[in-house]
Amino acid sequence: MSTRLDLNDLRLFLHVAETGSITAGAERSHLALASASARVRGMEDALGVALLTRDRRGVQLTDAGRALQHHARSVLQQMDKMRDELSEYAHGLKGHIRLLGNTAAITEFLPEALGTFLAQNPYIDIDLEERLSHEIVQAIIEGIADIGIVADSVDTGHLHTMPFRQDHLMVVIPRKHALARRKQLAFAEIVEENFVGLSGGSALQEHLSGHAIRMGKRLQYRVRLRSFDGICRMVEREVGIGVLPATAALRCQKTMAIKCIPLSDAWARRQLLICVRNEMDLPGHTRQLLEQLLGQPHQQTQT
Repeated sequence: MSTRLDLNDLRLFLHVAETGSITAGAERSHLALASASARVRGMEDALGVALLTRDRRGVQLTDAGRALQHHARSVLQQMDKMRDELSEYAHGLKGHIRLLGNTAAITEFLPEALGTFLAQNPYIDIDLEERLSHEIVQAIIEGIADIGIVADSVDTGHLHTMPFRQDHLMVVIPRKHALARRKQLAFAEIVEENFVGLSGGSALQEHLSGHAIRMGKRLQYRVRLRSFDGICRMVEREVGIGVLPATAALRCQKTMAIKCIPLSDAWARRQLLICVRNEMDLPGHTRQLLEQLLGQPHQQTQT
């Protein structure tokens, strides 16, 4: 037997472990008992450790056997997932890209780019999720997502990063507010105001709340809404003030009785970064999306 385990070996071992019997495991694997026994002993010889203890009632896993059981399940599940995804390509169905972004990226900068990409690639789906920047970095490192968009204030470690967009936060207040004539505002000057914010779970609101907590304060929200437009409409009615990305704030200022004032804090002027583990290891359709986000034309490989 080869010193390398193959998928049939792993599948047989799982059947033996699940049934507690080499005989029953052989039946499930459609193997003769002698062949199954030889394969199990071959695995033990190849690994140099006993995987099973044998007695009249059947077999029991050793500690090494339980470790192999865990890894065998993981490997076979991954192989099944790979086959499913490749079979989808073969039948002209769907490819998938996992993309994470902070609030500004998802609400302001991605819709147009993703809309164009999805329209041009009908056989690709995108799983888009909003998270805090440090959570996005961890998800990319762990392989949970393919592409992340984060603020440059977060430590990206050894990830490959590329500039994406500028994201400047602005205070949105009613035109008649006492601070409306100011050219800029520090967060400390507004932290005790009544706020209008995004619904729970928003990465932007958690970001702002974190800065307030570091100042020993807690933001007071009168109401939370699901959109920047909704926030600005509440601000226009003097319900409270808001903090929004500049693109959203300035857009709403054109049609509403609100004033947009830049936040002067260094953390409020952010560069958004695209981050990936290794650009060259990305599947072709994921690299294509990456290049579109960066404004680069995708070059198809010539064969």
